[in-house]
Amino acid sequence: MSFPMFRAALLAAIALATPALAADIEIHDPYARTSSAMATSGAAFMVIHNHGTTPDRLIGAASPVAEKVELHTHKENAQGVMQMIHVAEGFDLPAGGEILMQRGGHHVMFLGLTAPLNQGDTVPVTLTFEKAGDVVVAVPVDLDRKPDHGTMNHGTMDHGKMDHGKAKTGG
Repeated sequence: MSFPMFRAALLAAIALATPALAADIEIHDPYARTSSAMATSGAAFMVIHNHGTTPDRLIGAASPVAEKVELHTHKENAQGVMQMIHVAEGFDLPAGGEILMQRGGHHVMFLGLTAPLNQGDTVPVTLTFEKAGDVVVAVPVDLDRKPDHGTMNHGTMDHGKMDHGKAKTGG
């Protein structure tokens, strides 16, 4: 590997290892994935910390990797079926608190991918906060990462009804 390539790789590794910061907002452990190479949707996950003394709200997300980017969560309906839903109002971020963006819960949803998300790629995601404004996060694609709990297959999900007890693996 030539020195310029090594230096570029080293700088990229440092950038990915460093949390994204804006004012009192800090982003940790971001990653994105799809369920398969042919998926038309994907998702990004991370932990968002508010180190400030004022509450904030995550109100939007954007990325050039998809035609549409939305904030989503999963909610169990009255029949016990898990549904993925768009949360237009966003997510509260308490002072001194965090938003856990994880599989089976809150996440950034990429709808209509403009290109495949390949292992090792990095995708830019702009998170918009009500008070802190925009925070740009370099999100690495990690297709091999296993969920901490539960499994969701975003690539083949109906985005309507979902039986939580029979979730598909791999996503």
